[in-house]
Amino acid sequence: EPDWRTRLLGAITNPNVALILMMIGFYGIVFEFMNPGALLPGTLGAISLLLGLFALAALPINIAGAALMLLGLALLVAEVFTMSIVLGIGGLVAFALGATILIDTGAMPGFEVSMPLIAAIAVFGFGLLLVTARSALRSRRGRARTGGSGMIGARAQVLEWSDRSGYVHVHGERWRAVGDRPLAPGAKVRVIDIDGLTVQVRPLDEA
Repeated sequence: EPDWRTRLLGAITNPNVALILMMIGFYGIVFEFMNPGALLPGTLGAISLLLGLFALAALPINIAGAALMLLGLALLVAEVFTMSIVLGIGGLVAFALGATILIDTGAMPGFEVSMPLIAAIAVFGFGLLLVTARSALRSRRGRARTGGSGMIGARAQVLEWSDRSGYVHVHGERWRAVGDRPLAPGAKVRVIDIDGLTVQVRPLDEA
């Protein structure tokens, strides 16, 4: 009788399970990137993505399908930064088409990805895209109403820093920042001025 490891490998090498693991991994990592410090989504996402890639490596993959899926994921990542909707929809279409032809059924008949699963992933992705776009629109409207002065005095956390510039997380967003001294990632700072898309910060205990 197969042991638990053999049964586990048999389960995750099912193409439907592999696809679900990859999507959990993708969305987990994207959520972690958009919300630095959450840790749990990024950790679960990385584990799921690695398991999904391991499973796909054991299956007969159609190169064109894999390329379409990668293109779709790249467009979805680009959508996070541009909020254009067009890239997001294009990414979902490319991903769905790629998933449809991902498995070489000639080499392994009966192992194609379930069409209802592909449809469910596409619908979920489209819904998430709409929610994200709506949130971004509200954020832009709020920023337009308050102007740059609404940022001054806000607390922020350093994400990356080199010499006297880097990036901080403030008001749920990633901003380029400058300061008068080196700062360590994770340090708490306060916004004291804003110039276009760059904020000036100072350590919280000195602001």
